[in-house]
Amino acid sequence: MPDVVPDLADFSGVVSARRGDHVIGEWAVGLADRTAGAPNTPQTRFGLASGTKTFTALATLSLVGDGLLRRDTRAREILGDDLPLIADDVTVDHLLTHTSGIGDYLDEEIDAMAPLSVPVQQLDSTPAYLPMLDGLPTKFSAGERFSYCNGGYVVLAIIAERATGISFADLVRTRVFEPAAMAASGFPRSDLLPPGTATGYKEDGRTNVFELPVVGSGDGGAHSTVGDLHRFWQALLAGRIVDRSLVGLLTQRVTADAGDGLGYGRGVWLDDDDLVMVGGDHGVVAVSRHHPPTSTTVTGLANVEVPTFARIRDLMSVAKRVGVVPAQ
Repeated sequence: MPDVVPDLADFSGVVSARRGDHVIGEWAVGLADRTAGAPNTPQTRFGLASGTKTFTALATLSLVGDGLLRRDTRAREILGDDLPLIADDVTVDHLLTHTSGIGDYLDEEIDAMAPLSVPVQQLDSTPAYLPMLDGLPTKFSAGERFSYCNGGYVVLAIIAERATGISFADLVRTRVFEPAAMAASGFPRSDLLPPGTATGYKEDGRTNVFELPVVGSGDGGAHSTVGDLHRFWQALLAGRIVDRSLVGLLTQRVTADAGDGLGYGRGVWLDDDDLVMVGGDHGVVAVSRHHPPTSTTVTGLANVEVPTFARIRDLMSVAKRVGVVPAQ
């Protein structure tokens, strides 16, 4: 039986491999807080960056399930006069599948690490993102093709808030985190991180506090732990977050190849049989892969900018084949 040994070169964070209720292995390296000398541990909370989009998609689909939104609801029905450059035929489903064609405030086809156009301290709620999303011309007609769009997921958060009258962070908490028993997950302020949260560090050693919104929204900013993410995948596939029919929509391969051979559903990347959550930003890298047939989750959460996707994919290929000895 192969040994489970992750590549931890230059890594700072936590790598975890779990199956069902069993921990195959967990490795915590580096410091969560360099000033305090606090080490990373398996219980440390890390920023998920774009991994947040999976939760946004689920929260949105839960509103569809409750009849508060439809997949064919046009964004304009909810936005009214806001963001007038979003085409009238763009729907919730276009936004979920990255096929909306709307202009992106952070267009990764141009520069994934470009500075934000407004001071990050102003971004302390989902409505505060509106000025940053405004004035961006349409890239292509809705439904024409896949194009990863950060702003589209913030628009989903705006739509969800207006459809319910509830803040986006509270929507995700009540509709995703609580049903999945993800007690350590949330949307903390970057200038008021709760105890046990890793500080993100840029390559020059400075923290990322001046690079990211002070409070995240639909496209990033959620924080979680390796344990919570394993519980998330288990709860999702057991139908405890949304009905299994909605899980099927989340994981449907809408785009067969969205890049590098990965498919895309609604908020989830698809790599053969693996469901994949991915995020990366200044001082943040997060990859969580789940293999439903074996209930195996392999997650890498880092508070430095280090290549993580390939090493988590490689670790998953080994973890799938490792036997687990039941607890006595």
